[in-house]
Amino acid sequence: MTRDENTTVVTGLGLVTPAGADEHTFWAGLCAGESVARRCGELAGLPADFACRADGTDLDEAVGGRAGWRMARFVKMALVAARRAVADAGLRPERWDGDRVGVVLGVGVGGVSVLVDNVRRLDHGGPQAVSPLLAPMMMPNAAAGEIAIDLRAHGPSLAPSTACASGATALATAHDLLAAGRCDIVVAGGAESVLTPLVVTAFAQMGALSLRTGDPAAASRPFAADRDGFVLGEGAAVLVLERAGHAAARGGRARAVLAGAGAATDAHHPTAPDPGGHGARRAVEEALDSAGWAAHEVDHINAHGTSTPLNDAMEAGLIARLFPHRPSVTAPKGVIGHTLAAGGAIEAAATVLTLEHGVVPPIANLDAPPAEWDIDCVTEQPRRQHVERAVSHSFGFGGHNVALAFEQVRHADR
Repeated sequence: MTRDENTTVVTGLGLVTPAGADEHTFWAGLCAGESVARRCGELAGLPADFACRADGTDLDEAVGGRAGWRMARFVKMALVAARRAVADAGLRPERWDGDRVGVVLGVGVGGVSVLVDNVRRLDHGGPQAVSPLLAPMMMPNAAAGEIAIDLRAHGPSLAPSTACASGATALATAHDLLAAGRCDIVVAGGAESVLTPLVVTAFAQMGALSLRTGDPAAASRPFAADRDGFVLGEGAAVLVLERAGHAAARGGRARAVLAGAGAATDAHHPTAPDPGGHGARRAVEEALDSAGWAAHEVDHINAHGTSTPLNDAMEAGLIARLFPHRPSVTAPKGVIGHTLAAGGAIEAAATVLTLEHGVVPPIANLDAPPAEWDIDCVTEQPRRQHVERAVSHSFGFGGHNVALAFEQVRHADR
């Protein structure tokens, strides 16, 4: 194969997000630039009583059949997104060589709501009240396993857990599997659903959440001077990745090129980023090197942009130092909140859509970043821009940093 034939391409997207349960609704929601955060009855009385829920899909109906009873909510989201991505890619699992199909699905926490429910059962009803399905429902790798079962995928099935970078880690791992010739197709992404009182309280207690309870829609404010924390969200995104030669041979459509990926670790603190951004910079530089790009060739940055004081300051400084030509910057968490393990995958999908549409969505709740940062944040309205090369950042608790380099499809890659 030529180098072009070995290029990793995105051939399918599947989404379940707070901004929409399909690609078109999600994209319209991002471009509207309005937060979907709202109060949630189950969180009443907590320091943060609001979140970004993904309620646009009846998950039980979408999963269908009888299998849904054994799945936690995050697994259902992942499975629905995976089916949508495979359909979007024009693939039919009953016709593919399952031995050459991998699944990589990043999850940070797993079925925490199932665990909490069964703790209550144990306390009130004793051992016999605990569900025999507790273990398989709560384990983080359940999503990857259920997707592999559903799609008849017998290649590597992996469940990377790198906190908020898990979805991006999954895509980077998929890129490596294809480059190594281990698979012809990899179904990859991330999923998370932890909107329970316990988890919300845990994040609030550590000072990570915005406490703007009087105006939830204004709470997630990436790169704003008065940001005070993130808003929890939930969702899933799955991308189908193939080598360009494989996709072309079957008549598949390449939507974007995953030209490179990079990963590095802060080794600094369990939750706080390295203020100097050294690990994050190494991840971005590795992605650029693997893509064969110079920094000045990047047109757009899809930022991690959590709306926390420490992350946004670190990331803004990184962007200003590494990209002094001021590429456009967006941050989807202003609209959909922080979907944790799903975030890197959802934002990768958003980056692909920016490349396709030539539009950069605005950052919700941002008039302008502090002037001393000198970064070009897109605000208020979507910006029409021809974007050929874009980088998507994902930075997770534990110091996990991942960067993905996406490129417009050239004629030779189609």
